[in-house]
Amino acid sequence: MDEAVLNDFVGKAIGDLGSALTATLVNIGDRLGLYKAMAGAGPMTASDLAGETATTERYVAEWLAAQAASGYLNYEGDGRYRLPDEQAEALANDMSPACVLGGFQAMTAAMRAEPKIIDAFRSGGGVGWHEHDPGLFEGTERFFRPGYGANLVSSWIPALEGVAAKLEAGGRAADVGCGHGASTIIMAKAYPRSSFVGYDYHQG
Repeated sequence: MDEAVLNDFVGKAIGDLGSALTATLVNIGDRLGLYKAMAGAGPMTASDLAGETATTERYVAEWLAAQAASGYLNYEGDGRYRLPDEQAEALANDMSPACVLGGFQAMTAAMRAEPKIIDAFRSGGGVGWHEHDPGLFEGTERFFRPGYGANLVSSWIPALEGVAAKLEAGGRAADVGCGHGASTIIMAKAYPRSSFVGYDYHQG
């Protein structure tokens, strides 16, 4: 056995463990409004942030330290932390195409299917999209919606020869795999003469 190779692998695995924990901490920061409170606010202490978000300072202090250790926040010294503008764009602006919050929500929700997937390994059966935790559907929509808003009508549909003209004139369109309907609604608003129906594999 090559001990150096083993140590390299263990280092990678430990890094993956840290990433998994970071994903949960990102969800916490999102749901509690911690990122939004820090966006554009300059350096903040745990007390400052707890006061802005009606949370408990002791927990916020641990969250801040962990987020700084993983590179999501900057530690400014004297117990103060800052959310850089670039990270704020990805973590506090839901409408930005750079927003990653939905991705974290979707991936952590996907992990909750582990017992069903283990059963499928043993039985040879499947795990349907509709059988996943609802957070997967919501997170998937949040992750893709900003990109749809920035590109669907302005560049993606015009890239399909003749499609924009047909939708402007009035037609019927099926949005297959529409999720919660973000893409369907964007197209319906952009092309009011057309009729859009969204379909997906899970309940409405």
